[in-house]
Amino acid sequence: MEPMTLMQFWTSYGQPLAFIVLQILAFVVPLLIAVAYLVYAERKVMGAMQLRQGPMTVGAFGLLQTFADAIKLFSKELIIPSAASRVVFLLAPLLTLMLSLVAWSVIPVSLGWVIADINVGILYLFAVSSMGVYGVLMAGWASNSKYAFLGGMRSAAQMVSYEVSMGLVIVCVLLCTGSLNLTDIVMTDRPWWVDIMLFPMFVVFVVSILAECNRAPFDLPEGESELSGGFLVEYSSAAFMLFFLAEYANMILMSAMATVLFLGGWLPPFGIEALAIVPGIIWFGLKVAFILFIYIWVRATLPRYRYDQLMRLGWKIFLPFTLIWVLLMAGTLIAMDALPVVQ
Repeated sequence: MEPMTLMQFWTSYGQPLAFIVLQILAFVVPLLIAVAYLVYAERKVMGAMQLRQGPMTVGAFGLLQTFADAIKLFSKELIIPSAASRVVFLLAPLLTLMLSLVAWSVIPVSLGWVIADINVGILYLFAVSSMGVYGVLMAGWASNSKYAFLGGMRSAAQMVSYEVSMGLVIVCVLLCTGSLNLTDIVMTDRPWWVDIMLFPMFVVFVVSILAECNRAPFDLPEGESELSGGFLVEYSSAAFMLFFLAEYANMILMSAMATVLFLGGWLPPFGIEALAIVPGIIWFGLKVAFILFIYIWVRATLPRYRYDQLMRLGWKIFLPFTLIWVLLMAGTLIAMDALPVVQ
């Protein structure tokens, strides 16, 4: 094979490399800003629910509080335990954050606004989101601490338990659309009764992504009362902040996934044509914000589950329910002659 010239590299895959880089930055930079203001929104919303003020002094209305916290964390010393595996210890937060960002390459935020509109986008998305457990396991093992290791093992068991239900929920959506492409899933015109049948799967999916992101009431891998912080117990400074960023980036990712699968993506709600004058990316952002509000609402409302309750919900309730619902959905689509026709 002949060596690639600089011009061939610059115009690889039929478009300039600079254009590809700009596309990536157009997704990553707003996402990181959104993560910062999601933390701010969470603190303000929970403050309102608990009759507190929340951030209010750094910047107007406390809007710069998250950035001040980030600067404080970056300025602190990074402490690595002497018995830790240094390479894996530092690689774990980087891997976790990277996986939460690369999944956005296939998510369409509006018609044509997607980096890679691949035919198996939903499989890519499910695979990348499932790999997030590796970062948590690496952090728990590399810290060489029993508390951190138990937190990592808890997280692995928890993610596996709820990914099975999430996979069956996605199967229900694919039965109704007949495509693995995320743009096709949004653009498929589904009958109203299909949306009603998918509503229980939407509820299961929202609960499952709470467990997938280790969020309350399923934040058992970080249990302060029994694990002193779980897999994060040995992390400080910038490494801790990378895990923190990854958690909130995963929340936005899972909310975007729920928006694409169940809420019509960038399309106006309920198919109201008069609302189409609003840009699609605005509708997409509002729907993602609605799912994120559920994250915050649940955290402020519900106490933490016990671990046996968490596993019972995943394996004894969600798994059989989603299996039965897949069969019911498939049978109903066949009976109503509503199975999508693959061209």
